[in-house]
Amino acid sequence: MTENTHRDTTRRNPLLEAAHREMMKFERQENEFRKKDREERAAELQLPLNDINIH
Repeated sequence: MTENTHRDTTRRNPLLEAAHREMMKFERQENEFRKKDREERAAELQLPLNDINIH
């Protein structure tokens, strides 16, 4: 029984690692998109983006 569990875990780990890498990639792209969008909207509204703390 432990052999089956070990094999399943070994088989799942690469899938979990791949999913984690894809999620990190997506989050980076999303953060870059939001930053660019925020800067574009600030430019349209002529807001001083540097003086505003963005969380």
